[in-house]
Amino acid sequence: MCTAAAYKTKDFYFGRTLDYEFSFGDQVTITPRNYPFRFRFQGTMETHYAMIGMAHVADDYPLYYEAVNEKGLGMAGLNFVGNAHYGEKADGKDNVAQFEFIPWILGQCASVKEALRLLEQVNLVNTPFSESLPLAQLHWILADRDEAVTVESILSGIHVYPNPAGVLTNNPPFPEQMFNLNNYMHLSPKDPENCFSDKLSLKTYCRGMGALGLPGDLSSQSRFVRVAFVKLNSVSGDSEEESVSQFFHILGSVDQQKGCSDLGNGNFEMTLYTCCCNGDKGIYYYTTYGNHQITAVDMHREDLEGDRLIPYPLVQKEQILYQN
Repeated sequence: MCTAAAYKTKDFYFGRTLDYEFSFGDQVTITPRNYPFRFRFQGTMETHYAMIGMAHVADDYPLYYEAVNEKGLGMAGLNFVGNAHYGEKADGKDNVAQFEFIPWILGQCASVKEALRLLEQVNLVNTPFSESLPLAQLHWILADRDEAVTVESILSGIHVYPNPAGVLTNNPPFPEQMFNLNNYMHLSPKDPENCFSDKLSLKTYCRGMGALGLPGDLSSQSRFVRVAFVKLNSVSGDSEEESVSQFFHILGSVDQQKGCSDLGNGNFEMTLYTCCCNGDKGIYYYTTYGNHQITAVDMHREDLEGDRLIPYPLVQKEQILYQN
């Protein structure tokens, strides 16, 4: 289970939580412009936009969970189990294996509008990366500083939906998630008025009562409502420090603690990492379950004309600042 969001102050920010019971050895990974992406059906992309994101690197290939390219376009894949469907290779289409989808889009597109034109020709193919890494059932959020869309590949084909909330979680399908927000239109960051009855003198007795009814459980539908409410009502200064801090607070509203989602056999779903990337500056910030200090990797401090992946292992141990 995961949650993703797009956010804008002076700059554009894009990030997500990754919630799972174990890590695949994830690394912050920079793919420079001349790293050759060898696609299963589309040949080799020798040059492309540079990108940075979280990936499991297998056989020198970055299997990105999410990434942002140097033009400020971000894309994240989130679990969509039971609804995701990928087809066979199709004539007249750009056949792209599911695991290649993020680099295929981010390597060529500088904006959501450019990606929408590319998506008209895409056919997501049910080819796994390897026998040990089977197909992941995903849907995707794609965002830049001006707009966001959700992409779902289901049995009836690829569907692209405008995403005015700029957030995504997991099931149910995106149109149902958006429709469900109608049930919460009464929520407000302001104190509520007494609409119960003019015959009763009802008053607020504490702050925050305008958000009574905001779901607090860990289900994907509840997380969608909660992160949308927090993000859309969020107030932040324009500085980098204020913006990044606020973004982590937004995603902190859906943080999963070990022990609260019991999967059996001693396994628990938890927020393995939370990330925030400044799409305008190419700086990738992250925290992990064991380290809440924000760590940053700046893609522009690396040689983006190179042809080899640049991975950074995650800092997992808690970094505590002692003041005495």
